[in-house]
Amino acid sequence: MTLDRVIAVRTAKTVYRDGDLCVKVFNEEFSKADVLNEALNQARIEEIGLNIPKIHEVTKIDGKWAIVSDFIEGKTLQQLMDEDPDKKDEYLNMFVDLQLTVLSKTCPLLNKLKDKMNSKISMAELDATTRYDLHTRLNGMPKHNKVCHGDFNPSNIIIAEDGTPYIIDWSHATQGNGAADAARTYLLFWLKGDIETAKQYLDLFCKKSDTAKQYVQKWMPIVAASQSVKGNEKEREFLLSWVNVVEYE
Repeated sequence: MTLDRVIAVRTAKTVYRDGDLCVKVFNEEFSKADVLNEALNQARIEEIGLNIPKIHEVTKIDGKWAIVSDFIEGKTLQQLMDEDPDKKDEYLNMFVDLQLTVLSKTCPLLNKLKDKMNSKISMAELDATTRYDLHTRLNGMPKHNKVCHGDFNPSNIIIAEDGTPYIIDWSHATQGNGAADAARTYLLFWLKGDIETAKQYLDLFCKKSDTAKQYVQKWMPIVAASQSVKGNEKEREFLLSWVNVVEYE
């Protein structure tokens, strides 16, 4: 395996290209269970008919865990948006359509979104009263079993040279409520400082899915709290500020 072409560097992982293969190498401190869970998620998603890179193997390279999958030649949807702002509306429509395609699928063996969120909220830097309120709100939300990507943003979509879109990075995939996945995407745009696109995205998602905007907004404090346990201090501070929009009754 020739790991001489770095294509992305992320926190605790580096992605290489080796011919037709993509090799994601995790740092030594990365949990074995998390690596295997990501590979398992991706393998399960492969079986439900979405366009995603297929896994070839999970291995160790120089003592580090690695996932080897198809390399998809192309540009991310984020790159295309940045290069051609005039086509932003067209790309945003494609983005929402892809998310709705994902949400139209079920995959019964994926972890449950509510279980993951309850666990994360328990770890959040919040007082017991706020955590209790968030747990109660989460448990009271409608229970669905849609495939949720968990990190659906334009950087995780590669448009191949023939125009076919491929969705990558399934490490956060769960089954649950699609409005929670939309709330997560909305907050990701905010984290980037792209508030205008966040609002455009939410309007488009709600229109295309016939979902009340207030319903997605009800998820935002819950999603923000569950996401606040990872990321840097600035991100945590931002996400926790969203928790304060909880209205106590």
